[in-house]
Amino acid sequence: MLGLLLSVFIFNFIAYITNKKLTLNQVLHIWIFTIAFQQLFDLYIDVGYHAYWYFSKSEVDWESIIHILFLVPPVNIIFLNLYPMKKKILHKILFVFAWNFIIVGYEWLTLFPSPWGYFHYGWWKLSYSFCINPILLFILIKYYKLVTKLEKKSLSAME
Repeated sequence: MLGLLLSVFIFNFIAYITNKKLTLNQVLHIWIFTIAFQQLFDLYIDVGYHAYWYFSKSEVDWESIIHILFLVPPVNIIFLNLYPMKKKILHKILFVFAWNFIIVGYEWLTLFPSPWGYFHYGWWKLSYSFCINPILLFILIKYYKLVTKLEKKSLSAME
């Protein structure tokens, strides 16, 4: 639990100080989207297939609410603020690849015993996360682009 609380503090602080690109509306959209998408993913992978779990395998672990609400959303905010939207495709691919290493590295740390770790594997493996994270990051980028496109459309309709 200590590792989770420390991570929440650090990632939220970094997201707060690095957010130069996203509007408050975009931050809210990304935050809510992240929560909803993570819950949908976890519903199948965690609850349905018991691939992994956070604190408890057999019961509702209320502590995971901290992870769901306050850990992954700021990481996505940091990722989008640093993502090279206007660079060439190779630069974007390398950026996602580098972030994938960071995310998988953090996931590995969460597997440590309590009080630092809070994540547990059933049949899931780090290699699965390494393969699926780029897809999840791609979905996040596409959602962000949709939000910005709708904002521009909304602003132009008001003029």
